[in-house]
Amino acid sequence: MTNFALLKEPIILAIESSCDDTSAAIARGSNILSNLTASQAIHELYGGVVPELASRAHERNIVPVVDAAIKAAGITVDDIDAVAFTRGPGLIGSLLVGSSFAKAFALVRKLPLLEVNHMQAHILAHFITSDASIKRDVDGFFNSKPEFPFLCLTVSGGHTQLVVVKNYFEFEIVGETLDDAAGEAFDKTAKLLGLPYPGGPLVDKYAELGNPDKFSFAKARVPDFNYSFSGLKTSVLYFLQAEVKKNPDFVAENLNDLCASIRKTIVAMLIDKLQKAAIELNIKHIAISGGICQQRLTYRIN
Repeated sequence: MTNFALLKEPIILAIESSCDDTSAAIARGSNILSNLTASQAIHELYGGVVPELASRAHERNIVPVVDAAIKAAGITVDDIDAVAFTRGPGLIGSLLVGSSFAKAFALVRKLPLLEVNHMQAHILAHFITSDASIKRDVDGFFNSKPEFPFLCLTVSGGHTQLVVVKNYFEFEIVGETLDDAAGEAFDKTAKLLGLPYPGGPLVDKYAELGNPDKFSFAKARVPDFNYSFSGLKTSVLYFLQAEVKKNPDFVAENLNDLCASIRKTIVAMLIDKLQKAAIELNIKHIAISGGICQQRLTYRIN
């Protein structure tokens, strides 16, 4: 009979290349030993991610990033038990670089290969044990592990989804954006404000200094638990055109308040549908994750 107590937790090399960041991590079981990322500044010249340039940069970055992650974890390649990689969704060329490297690495070393769904990985990141200690972050929210079933709002640069997570392998999308993702809404409105790429983080930065109630922008009304953010961009555009016509310095004089008001509108749209879904589906545990979120959060409804 196998003594499972003696089995060591597997060490996994994980490769992420879905967009413009080349990332490699080393995990022992659910504990992260290292996590390194090489970003691509070239896209700032074009005001957005250029897929062809992104894939070329991944080709340059992936070997040194993986090598650095292995060294930072304090292991050698001989200690790796399996290789995981992002299969999608993402930019095809970028994904191809990561998957090709992962497959070659696994083939040469005769290791198991694990394909990972990008969006499901955002959700399951709540179960990483390196920060499993319960700590109150904001009112009612904790960075603890959620209990099944739970409702997860996933907000990344290219996706916005509401997902019912029934177990580690069963996910049901109950709501998603019908056009732009929330991350795109941040970046596109930032561009209207004249902010450089990537504009989303700058909107968030300036919003901290502004009054979120200074200006009001339209919120799209869409059925069920779905989202729509394209109308917000149009609302901001028409508002700015009218105000700049009266005062050419309007944006510069009101930048902090504009950013705060835009951020409040986007967040309110996200939370409104999250609350609606939690109530109608009678789900008591809520999680928030994704690249747009500053941290993973869970919430328990009493």
